[in-house]
Amino acid sequence: MDGGAQYNPRTVEEVFRDFKGRRAGMIKALTTDVEEFYQQCDPEKENLCLYGFPSEQWEVNLPAEEVPPELPEPALGINFARDGMQEKDWLSLVAVHSDAWLLSVAFYFGARFGFDKADRKRIFNMINDLPTIFEVVTGAAKKQTKDKSLVSNHSGIKSKFNSKAAKYLKASQPKDEEDGLDEEDDEEHGETLCGACGENYAADEFWICCDVCEKWFHGKCVKITPARAEHIKQYKCPSCSNKRARP
Repeated sequence: MDGGAQYNPRTVEEVFRDFKGRRAGMIKALTTDVEEFYQQCDPEKENLCLYGFPSEQWEVNLPAEEVPPELPEPALGINFARDGMQEKDWLSLVAVHSDAWLLSVAFYFGARFGFDKADRKRIFNMINDLPTIFEVVTGAAKKQTKDKSLVSNHSGIKSKFNSKAAKYLKASQPKDEEDGLDEEDDEEHGETLCGACGENYAADEFWICCDVCEKWFHGKCVKITPARAEHIKQYKCPSCSNKRARP
């Protein structure tokens, strides 16, 4: 658990980059890697914590032994609650504690390296522009952007098939035809967030929508290429594919 021991961000930009890396790792644990995360949180083991690292990796491990620790510690004993509630509720609880931990780490760096009032406000605003882990895990961020698009969308509801097809076609269409498609697609999906990493939709990236939960994902986040997507009749994201009845 040396994710922050040898890396000390000192500027607002560096702290925000550290925050985004840790956040991406924890979102990965609670979405695309949820099956592996679930298995590692064995209630029979000792107190376990979920750590996110600046490298966008995650780890379930015991808390740091040193007192006081190098960095603030995440919630202790997340594994004990795993089998005592519905899986989605447990994941939501872990997500909430993960959000709190990320904020504590960011402002720990701010305090340690003397951020003034303007710096603290800046880092908070940068963090606040991103959806929380809880919002990504529960789909609240997706619902918020969907509600906005329903208000502003004057062209009616479009089928998921057409939305997906638009993204498949981008790779093969001439530039002049692609530009017209981008304007229409960007209007509808500009604020869509990836269900894996939580980042915004970008016109130059391939995306795919899960036919079960209807969340959108970067192809690279779920390891799906445009060529492979053309042969998928019904796409299920890793989280939906791994869902099964829990004891």
